[in-house]
Amino acid sequence: MADKAKIGLIGLGVMGENLALNIARNGFKIAVYNRSADKVDAFVAGRGKDQPVIGCRDEKTFVDSLEKPRMIILLVKAGEAVDQTVAKLLPDLEKGDIIIDGGNSHFTDTQKREKELREKGINFIGSGVSGGEEGALWGPSLMPGGDQTAYEKVKPIWEAIAAKVNDGPCVTYLGPDGAGHFVKMVHNGIEYGDMQLIAEVYDVMRRGLNMPAREIADVFETWNQGILDSFLIEITAKILTVVDPETGKPLVDMILDKAGQKGTGKWTSEAALDLGIAVPTIDMALTGRMLSAMHDMRQEASKILNGTAVGSGKPVDKSTKEEILKALHDALYASKVCSYAQGMALIKEGSDFYKWNINLSECSRIWKGGCIIRAKLLEEIRAAFARRADLPNLLMDKEFSKTVLAFETNWRKSIVFAIERAIPVPALTASLAYFDSLRSGSLPQNLTQAQRDFFGAHTYQRVDAPEKGFVHTDWIHLIKEKTAAK
Repeated sequence: MADKAKIGLIGLGVMGENLALNIARNGFKIAVYNRSADKVDAFVAGRGKDQPVIGCRDEKTFVDSLEKPRMIILLVKAGEAVDQTVAKLLPDLEKGDIIIDGGNSHFTDTQKREKELREKGINFIGSGVSGGEEGALWGPSLMPGGDQTAYEKVKPIWEAIAAKVNDGPCVTYLGPDGAGHFVKMVHNGIEYGDMQLIAEVYDVMRRGLNMPAREIADVFETWNQGILDSFLIEITAKILTVVDPETGKPLVDMILDKAGQKGTGKWTSEAALDLGIAVPTIDMALTGRMLSAMHDMRQEASKILNGTAVGSGKPVDKSTKEEILKALHDALYASKVCSYAQGMALIKEGSDFYKWNINLSECSRIWKGGCIIRAKLLEEIRAAFARRADLPNLLMDKEFSKTVLAFETNWRKSIVFAIERAIPVPALTASLAYFDSLRSGSLPQNLTQAQRDFFGAHTYQRVDAPEKGFVHTDWIHLIKEKTAAK
């Protein structure tokens, strides 16, 4: 067995290469394969040189190079490519072998694959991998789901290559079948929300306070020393300092305002709709990207819908500017809490519905390092779910509720400031509306239900007689009686 590899990896894109090097650097011999044999040769002779790496030019040689039970990581494009790769491997695999899908597969696809392969005696693990290229190389956050016995075989490698924080490696077993990919999907949804919130605050500074990129960078850098400390705030501060070598202007100002997306944020919103969980911050982050893609239409509409000028309003003096910056800080933090609260509520509902038994405290812990949404805030989230595992919503935790309530006035102030100056802040606004709705003992959906009962006999429940259950009113008859009595 000494000449065989402990684990194998298929897919030598940048993520695949970096993860393979991470595994090799941690002392595990790894076999690699790619559809293009030239890529295998180049990797083994280049970045993989002097590392415990075996290059394979076909699937059979690749499978034969692995210790039993074989462990094979797939880092190929989600969807059909995963199924095609698995189909090619199956003839050479044996019962007990393990396939690990490290791509961004939809969790329902992972559920289907895990069931089908289990019936053939093959274990299938869907493992989210977050942290981008650098994370893959130096330590990502790993989110595995599937058969727990199979994961125990993978665990020593996963714990060795994962990012490390004060309370251990950033990996934990999350639950059966699609649990890992579900958690990774929600991670990406939270990431969408977080990025949109940061962009909106940047825009208020840029167009509402007329601050240049370098000055905004200084603000974000300062914020990153406190409760807003996070990877996304850190890179935002760095991005805003970069000068375009061609124009001498801030490079960020040279970038067209059209944001792309790969689909995981959309999946999060779809899953939330299916499970009946409100995720408005994430929804508005998706909407923000879609509106940004409508670039040509926006240019035309800006000439037609020329109402309040963007950035208009009462001039801001130095003391007011400092006041608004403090308000923006508080609004960003409170809104970020809402984004995480929505994501964690969705994971809880998904876990309950699919019977995954996901530990939300552990889920928060493994996001503390390696991944894109890593933040100081996550230690507090971990602690909140450690205090109460069945916490219905993060905003109901005693520590978070205290902080968010303290920031509420500034949260509202920053949104009003933006709205008065025609600066769109959909995610900040949606986050505040989520907070207000969640804490409201009375919402106007009594009228909505009355309307539904009027036109569709959908029934309603009475606040004064809950024991009656669902009842229906003949609204038209009552209206006719009232009219006749006049």
